[in-house]
Amino acid sequence: MEQLHTCPVCESENLQQYLDSKDYFLSKERFKIDQCQNCQFRFTNPRPEETAAAKYYESPEYLSHNTEKKSLTSNLYSTIRRFTIRQKSSIVNRHAKGQNALDIGCGTGEFMHSLNLLGYQIQGVEPNQVARKQAQDKFKLSILSSFNAANYQTNQFDVVTMWHVLEHVYRLKETILGIRKILNENGTLIVALPNPDSLDAQIYGKHWAAYDLPRHIYHFGQKDVNRLFNELGFEMIKMLPMYFDSFYVSILSENYLHGKTNYFKAFYNGFRSNLKAFLKKSNYSSQIYILKPKKG
Repeated sequence: MEQLHTCPVCESENLQQYLDSKDYFLSKERFKIDQCQNCQFRFTNPRPEETAAAKYYESPEYLSHNTEKKSLTSNLYSTIRRFTIRQKSSIVNRHAKGQNALDIGCGTGEFMHSLNLLGYQIQGVEPNQVARKQAQDKFKLSILSSFNAANYQTNQFDVVTMWHVLEHVYRLKETILGIRKILNENGTLIVALPNPDSLDAQIYGKHWAAYDLPRHIYHFGQKDVNRLFNELGFEMIKMLPMYFDSFYVSILSENYLHGKTNYFKAFYNGFRSNLKAFLKKSNYSSQIYILKPKKG
């Protein structure tokens, strides 16, 4: 395990435990989340060393890499994923200009393929070998295993997307600065993240599935995204909700809390979370951030 002694965002040493939970999905090991008392950023601490992180993804049930339908929950996930892929493609079309795109953390390639069909010249990054091979074999896509090791050119891309990926990235600031370099001046960065300030996170506490310890090593609130990206050369243009995430996360959270899934209660809590966020105009269970490079 790797113990952090300073905040990954502001480098303050003033840290305090925020949450004591565990990996409900796979290893059942206990993990903690610390919060910086200077900037309030939350992060998993200690966390697996980067070279050891892969073992926490090694399960056929890891749904973002699993294309086989099995349980009712995985069937639901697959249905939602098909819808959200169309939604994501539409968001790119509305908010980005140009055809050169990069999807970081592309998984099994469905989103990349959807952009290809719309005429985009799309490349991908996916560290998971199984997911990467599935995408390459099925869709014949150009996918690398590492972003930081890639030899992309300055100003190469019109749009870069990260769908529920940044919370997994070890070299946080280095990665964002790298994206800033390869994105052209009129380019668009689209980042989707779970939101620990949502109502469903408050309802389920340490059992909230979107903490997903230790695979999620950072836990971004909306203010964290604003602060971090502003510091590293981006400005926030727009925030968009991901309505379905509150329902799906609540289904998993019910199982983590009670050992079985109460679909009625999960959908009720997902609805409550969306309703509160809608009325407050912020803090949905997951949110999409549209970012642009700062001028000058």
